[in-house]
Amino acid sequence: MGFGIRVATPADAVGIAAVWAAAMPHLVKTARGVEAELRKSTTRVVLIAVEDDAVVGYGNIYQPPPSAVEPRVRITVQVPPAHRGRGIGSALAERVTAVAVEAGAHSLLIVVADEDAFKGFAARRGFEIGRQMSHSRAELSAVPEPVAVPADLQLVDFTGIEPRRLWEAHVAVAGDDPSGLSHISAYDDWLKHDFDHPDMRLDLSVALLDGDQVVSFVTTTADPERRVIWSNLTGTVPAYRGRGLAKVVKSAALTRSRDAGFEQAFTGNDAGNAPMLAVNDWLGYRVSAAAWTAEKEL
Repeated sequence: MGFGIRVATPADAVGIAAVWAAAMPHLVKTARGVEAELRKSTTRVVLIAVEDDAVVGYGNIYQPPPSAVEPRVRITVQVPPAHRGRGIGSALAERVTAVAVEAGAHSLLIVVADEDAFKGFAARRGFEIGRQMSHSRAELSAVPEPVAVPADLQLVDFTGIEPRRLWEAHVAVAGDDPSGLSHISAYDDWLKHDFDHPDMRLDLSVALLDGDQVVSFVTTTADPERRVIWSNLTGTVPAYRGRGLAKVVKSAALTRSRDAGFEQAFTGNDAGNAPMLAVNDWLGYRVSAAAWTAEKEL
């Protein structure tokens, strides 16, 4: 029996999480988190390939805001290794592209693994390979102790911060991500979909405050069952850069995660982000996989 493609529902969360675990095991994508995304999100369209009631492929489109002019739209296509080579990825890519075009996309942005088969898949569909990315892993048992907090700043976890202050800091740093993958939505959407996400660990996400302003931070998502964490966005607002604050917040987050019983930390970086790569190297991260961004003009 062949596969079919349809819009995902919250009932598909377990199957989707299994696809992510097989295709990109370094990411934190729990079934609980996927279910919440499907139930709450108004900014994405999620498609799945289904065969005999099993999810065998995944695709999504981050819809541009209505006010966007010639938007670049990020898309994703994932097929687990056991189901590759059957046309599932091609069918999903075609449907995802059609939905993006209907949403007004001017160009598409995707991330592809650093393997000839994946880069060829993108190139045959008109994508041009762009920036190199890396995924890295650290053993939490071996991370160094936290860097001392500067005397003029206060270290807190996300439970002790007014969420809007965090959102303002996210907005201040997201545009400096050289990969172009960091996108911060409007406050209400960010609060509902990011800050309140079930996989977000507010107690393991930390920030430095100058008064009530967030000046540096790292967000942490976690999968307790697998005992892994993913460090998502780490950033320092422009006026406070050059003081080593990213090392302060990330070393604090990793040691807190270690003490909470987690075993491995994963993160992703643009290959040109030398300051963050240096911090990660000091923390004990080692590259475990590579990828590339790829873009297509429509």
